[in-house]
Amino acid sequence: MSDLVSYELRDAVALISLNRPDALNGFTTELLKAMRDALVRADEDAAVRAVVLTGEGRAFSAGADLKAGLQGGSVKNRLLHEYGPVFAAISETPKPVIAAVPGFAAGVGMSVALHSDLVIMADDAFMLSPFTTISLVPDGGLNRLLVRQIGYRRAFELSVESERIPAARCVELGLANRAVPAAELREAAIEWARKLARRAPLSVAATKKVMRLAMDHGEATCYRLEAELQGKLRDSEDAAEGVAAFLEKRDPEFKGR
Repeated sequence: MSDLVSYELRDAVALISLNRPDALNGFTTELLKAMRDALVRADEDAAVRAVVLTGEGRAFSAGADLKAGLQGGSVKNRLLHEYGPVFAAISETPKPVIAAVPGFAAGVGMSVALHSDLVIMADDAFMLSPFTTISLVPDGGLNRLLVRQIGYRRAFELSVESERIPAARCVELGLANRAVPAAELREAAIEWARKLARRAPLSVAATKKVMRLAMDHGEATCYRLEAELQGKLRDSEDAAEGVAAFLEKRDPEFKGR
């Protein structure tokens, strides 16, 4: 992997860490490519069943590296062709992606965290949408993510006032699932991922697929997909193993088939 992103296997968990701590893990073209490559690597590795995405140093990410961003190139093209593939890699992998947020996630760094399936934060961390302070619009899909998750009025207020959202408030609003002591963040995220890795991978993937679809589609479309996926799952080896384990009062051993 690139030095900009570290990649480590912890049992069935891929730990992916943004590694530009001196720049607060600000995004550059090179970092985004390395990040996408790491996510694709985890997606293609059959041994990986869950992913933890975090940042080295004092922050998850401060967002776009403005110095690098001002060196040239189209912002529109960067959002579409550099950031877009990262968000697609998170949403399209069938494996759960947990964002573990130390320090803060700001700007498009906040977008990355909220694109993840689950979010765990250090109890002293915060999220921040600072775009109005530099005369920009929230990006990286942040407008949709915030409106969908907390409603228009709250989303608009947090964005135009550019206020820090502490971890406890993020949990209260549903922007994060959990807040834990800062010193325990990484291991807590990995342990959570290990627990998810023991779940039936086909079931986890199907649930992620339907729930992602439900963000933008109506009941009939989601119901049809549920029925289609349930038919396939019911005939799987893992479903038979799950039922057998339940009846025999033992832990199931899921194979992903």
